Amino acid sequence: MIIRGKIFKYGDDVNTDVIFPGKYTYEPMTPEQMAEHALEDLDPEFTERCEEGDVIVAGKNFGCGSSREQAAIAIKAAGCRAVIAPSFARIFYRNCLNNGLFAITNAEIQGKAQTGDEITIDLIEGTIETGNTEFSFPPPSKEVFGILKAGGLIPYNREKLTRSG
Repeated sequence: MIIRGKIFKYGDDVNTDVIFPGKYTYEPMTPEQMAEHALEDLDPEFTERCEEGDVIVAGKNFGCGSSREQAAIAIKAAGCRAVIAPSFARIFYRNCLNNGLFAITNAEIQGKAQTGDEITIDLIEGTIETGNTEFSFPPPSKEVFGILKAGGLIPYNREKLTRSG
């Protein structure tokens, strides 16, 4: 599976309140409505510029803060297919998996990538290419790849139940 798009670059410790502001958590929203508010306090034009296949490259501890599931949902619904960072907050990382957003751990790319750069990610081979530089990461396990390919844990489990049942 290949992801192609452009990079949005952010720094360290981008927390879930910056990714999806808490003031919106009190009203029910569809993923598309959540996407309208993704990163609005950090990058007010993110949702206007983000296109299907784009990727966030961030600093350490991406997704720290509250256990807000809307953060991963909003990023994915905006069109972003992956987040690459040296480290992730544990709950955000799990929320990414549960919602089919690829969270890739790689410390090298952050210092080399710039917003707007083209990026190609090969999830099977575990490679990231941007400019003339290639980076590697451990490819997801078969089970994790299945969850991400299905679009998240719930669709993955539905598929498994349908096949077995």
